[in-house]
Amino acid sequence: MKLGISSYSLYQAMHAGRMTIEDVIEWVAEIGGQHIEIVPGLGFDFNTNPELEEKIVDKAKSVGIDISNYAIGANFITETEEQYEAEIARVINEVDRVHRLGAKLMRHDVASRPDTSIANFNADLEKVAQACRRIADHAKQYDITTSVENHGYYVQASDRVQALVHAVDRPNFKTTLDVGNFVCVDENPVAAVKNNLKFASMVHVKDFYIRPSYRNPGEGWFTSASGNFLRGAIAGQGDLDMYEILRIVKASGYDGYMSIEYEGMEECTRGTQIAFNNVIRIWNEV
Repeated sequence: MKLGISSYSLYQAMHAGRMTIEDVIEWVAEIGGQHIEIVPGLGFDFNTNPELEEKIVDKAKSVGIDISNYAIGANFITETEEQYEAEIARVINEVDRVHRLGAKLMRHDVASRPDTSIANFNADLEKVAQACRRIADHAKQYDITTSVENHGYYVQASDRVQALVHAVDRPNFKTTLDVGNFVCVDENPVAAVKNNLKFASMVHVKDFYIRPSYRNPGEGWFTSASGNFLRGAIAGQGDLDMYEILRIVKASGYDGYMSIEYEGMEECTRGTQIAFNNVIRIWNEV
């Protein structure tokens, strides 16, 4: 297992101008991280700063960490065929960027709808799968594995993620497995991790505080699909059974990249470092 940090975890500091993405990469190396996961659009932007590609590659090389994964948004549920083709083309262009960054993993979103019903999911599945096939086929020339993450409510439950992975049917299309995100659709994260771990190209470690729908905790919380209240927590301090989750991952023999993805209310460098230290400690104990 190679533990590192998603740049998303330090968005707060980048957005406030306290850190640049290069500062983040250096900080990750300083705390002992083995890799950085690049999430553009949150604190930095390649479209307005194309020179960042070379700067990120050079900085990661100079501090001795890998660029593991590249994560972007996408939505192949469009009103027109022209929009569908344009979205596929945009994501394919991002695959080329992943290659220039030297990473071998890429996560792209696939679909979003206000109505997240299973009926809509079943109706959309083949169209979404076809887009993912075309992108994965383009990525194959670079030996890049593309993936869908379990988030966004629509393709978040473990069985929906599996359905898409099977429908795409490409060896280089898998899932970025976020161990915490399953609670957003009220699925038991321990069971969901067991279900989907064998399809994982990448693992995100995230924790949440969870409160029932009839106990509104006030500011700083959002709701799950069924109305329970959630708030991001430092990994190992929230309500997820992080010991059992990490035990399952470790027992599986998983030896790929694992990223801390912190989105709590505490100051981001402090929260991320505590999460990083907790995951190392728990991993060694289980």
